[in-house]
Amino acid sequence: MITKNVTTKLVSIILALVMLSGIVFVAGTVTASAASAGVSLYSSNVCSSEYGARTYEIFIQTRDNARNQKVYVHYFHSGDNWLDARAYYYVTLSDGTKIWKATLSTHCTRYAIKYIADGVTYWDNNNGKNYNGSETIGCAPIAAKRLEYQAPSSNGYRIEAVLQNYAYHKNVFVRYTTDGWLTFREQPMSYSETNSDGTETWAATLGINTGNIPQGDFKYAICYRVNGNEYWANNFGTDYNASYYIYR
Repeated sequence: MITKNVTTKLVSIILALVMLSGIVFVAGTVTASAASAGVSLYSSNVCSSEYGARTYEIFIQTRDNARNQKVYVHYFHSGDNWLDARAYYYVTLSDGTKIWKATLSTHCTRYAIKYIADGVTYWDNNNGKNYNGSETIGCAPIAAKRLEYQAPSSNGYRIEAVLQNYAYHKNVFVRYTTDGWLTFREQPMSYSETNSDGTETWAATLGINTGNIPQGDFKYAICYRVNGNEYWANNFGTDYNASYYIYR
């Protein structure tokens, strides 16, 4: 009887440990998967810079259907202090994912994305390196880059875009209007450089003088065609114009 009881207890303990380890493994797997796929930096830009302080527009993409979602930019402030800046729902993309926007003014440039979904916290910290504020693109296929202010000139209007290098052969062009989209033109963009993260910068100079165009009539969007797919950077459906630059 003693041997049987001991054996029974040992079997019970072993089964309990197996079940516990199984639960931990499954929970860990689900959490890790959700953390890597559920949230990520989409794109960002510096919209103003003055006296060492910069104001960032940071766009974040979430991909799940959690009922209670909160998104933050977790950024370095000073000393050992990290603060949270709240991001708010901005738009839903055609694939059903959500874009959130945070506006962050700081002298510091290190940050990560913090996402709380139904009480569980997930992170995008750029694979442990954090983001440094210089990124124009995160997981977005293509993003327009803010440049310095361009005074109206007969030398034209320069546009730059950063895109993921999905394939060697690609077609990138600007579609623009000078009459509020009554008509439009298209101009190819040319490869400029490969960035340290493997993305590419492409550029074009439109042969227009924005000073000769009525305010509000000049608008543009950027198209990236690759592998049979078409991606647009169009300011989330509102297009870009001559006011899309870094303010000083």
